[in-house]
Amino acid sequence: MAETEFPKGNDNLILDLAAAASGAIRFDQLGLSPVALDLGFFTLKWYSLAYLAGILIGYWYLLKLIAQPGSPMARRHADDMIFYATLGIIIGGRLAYVFFYQPEILRHPLDIFKLWNGGMSFHGGAAGVSLGILYMARKEKLSWLRIHDFVACCVPFGLFFGRLANFVNGELWGKETDVPWGIIFPTGGPFPRHPSQLYEAFLEGIVLFLILGFAFWKTRARYHPGMLVGIFLLGYGIFRFGVEYVREADAQLMEFAARTGLHMGQWLCVPMILGGLYLIVTAKGRRVRVEPVAGSASVS
Repeated sequence: MAETEFPKGNDNLILDLAAAASGAIRFDQLGLSPVALDLGFFTLKWYSLAYLAGILIGYWYLLKLIAQPGSPMARRHADDMIFYATLGIIIGGRLAYVFFYQPEILRHPLDIFKLWNGGMSFHGGAAGVSLGILYMARKEKLSWLRIHDFVACCVPFGLFFGRLANFVNGELWGKETDVPWGIIFPTGGPFPRHPSQLYEAFLEGIVLFLILGFAFWKTRARYHPGMLVGIFLLGYGIFRFGVEYVREADAQLMEFAARTGLHMGQWLCVPMILGGLYLIVTAKGRRVRVEPVAGSASVS
């Protein structure tokens, strides 16, 4: 997002007046900081912790899932998944952001590696993780689609923490609004905006996790290859597509959004929604006898 410049010295006055007039919350009065730990010689940001928490908690939950009868992989495969998933998130997320959201970075190729400046795409990260799964499944002769099913159930953790980090950073805010919970962000001008980061944390993190959890633990969805990853793709695609209507488009993509009628994030969600629907509708046709890689029993 491009920052809105105010005359130096007048920032607080302008924001105070705006907050008083609208009854909105001022973000800079919430006491939040992008930095979680500052030792002078070392700085740790909440955004980095969000990635770390998402990966580690996701791994912990994956171990719970593969301990069930009929798992598509063993513990050693899950351990390998951490490596492939991390590489996929970083490489895929960064490259997709550069190509789809800020291609001008390509004029200075070394800037691609400056991850500390921010700029990651979930769609690219998901594609990167998927490629990592395909490679591991091929190498270990495992079912790549069923591994996707199990891993998809763990992704909402990363989405939840990532969106909270976006909020703490005061970035990726929503459009101007008059709702009572509107927030005036320092880089968003003197008007209340939707805290769209929190909307996404709730929908893509909590709600999607509950839907997938119900499907995994309370139904036989995990025995229909593609069903769970289809539910994830469809759910994420719909939630993200909807929230984009109240989320401000990236500054460099305002013209693109005006020209096409949709944000870049919405266009990237279309194939996810269609792919998710296809996987759900065709999942029962892929039902096979599942032999356990972990767990204790075959499931017919």
